Amino acid sequence: MKRILYVVIILVVIGLIAYPKLPKVTSTDADDAPSNTQSEKLTVNAIIVNSEQLANTVNVTGSLIADESVVLNSELSGKIEKISFKEGQKVTKGQTIVTLNDDEILAEIEKLQFTKKLNEDDEYRQKVLLEKEAISREEYETALTTLNTVKSEIKVLEARLQKHYIKAPFSGISGFRDIAEGSYLNPGARITELYRINPIKLEFNIPSKYISLVNNGDQLTFEVDGYDEQFTGEIYAIEPLIDPQTRSISLRAKARNDESKLFPGQFARVSLTLETIPNALMIPTESVIPELSGKKVFLYKNGKVTPAQVSTGIRTEDRIQVTSGINEGDTVITTGILQIGPGMPVNVTIN
Repeated sequence: MKRILYVVIILVVIGLIAYPKLPKVTSTDADDAPSNTQSEKLTVNAIIVNSEQLANTVNVTGSLIADESVVLNSELSGKIEKISFKEGQKVTKGQTIVTLNDDEILAEIEKLQFTKKLNEDDEYRQKVLLEKEAISREEYETALTTLNTVKSEIKVLEARLQKHYIKAPFSGISGFRDIAEGSYLNPGARITELYRINPIKLEFNIPSKYISLVNNGDQLTFEVDGYDEQFTGEIYAIEPLIDPQTRSISLRAKARNDESKLFPGQFARVSLTLETIPNALMIPTESVIPELSGKKVFLYKNGKVTPAQVSTGIRTEDRIQVTSGINEGDTVITTGILQIGPGMPVNVTIN
């Protein structure tokens, strides 16, 4: 036991002597340790904010309508003698499209023409007698009144005769007809419908909040099914009434239709540019964080995350305009939004 005790005492003494001489870990060794602070930072994507031109565009739907359309009918009754138009074909203004039988009214006019001739002769004789003071002025005026009455009756019949020839009030394209030659036409019966489709009208609605940005003469583009092309139009009328149900306002535009590609009733997808902002700051929508007090984004400054309260404006498909809170040249973090916080050091990859 004494021997063992001596050995232990000797080992302790040797250890106390040797400990101060053992090599110590230096700061350089610590830097070479595998735990590297830089490598532990979260890497996020970011963009550098630049100003750009932004078109404030509203996309809505609308319908095409004819520039003018009218249902043609007759004011008189009569048998249809001739139909002078073809369905779906062009007609010109003043063209006779339907003729009603006019034999009876022509006979009445001819009869009155004979009466008129007799009255003219009578009026002439009475005038000669009046100059010779052989009759009174009253007798002459009676003859003159009779003549003028016959003339008026002829004018009435001639005006009625014109109604036997139903004419197109404007140039356009005729629709399907509801009549046939030889049939009897009653007053007010529908003959056909006439459409003027060049130019063609486009009717659509936009939210009333844009009313101050819309004016007559504004240009727009639209598309319709069946054609892989864009058509252009110009606003010519704004309805002076806001729909109380939808809080929208109606607008009408006109578009050229020289090739007759567009037809009334077609569905249209309208794109209207309300204004152009020359120096807009646009960032990805996913970088904006909604809060109870507003909205914020995370900026990358001096190697760390810095929050910034922002106000937003126009939203596009994948980006949003920032109207205040950031400046051109700022670096906005776009990924890792849920993993970062104020003051946190991060690595960034600029997209």
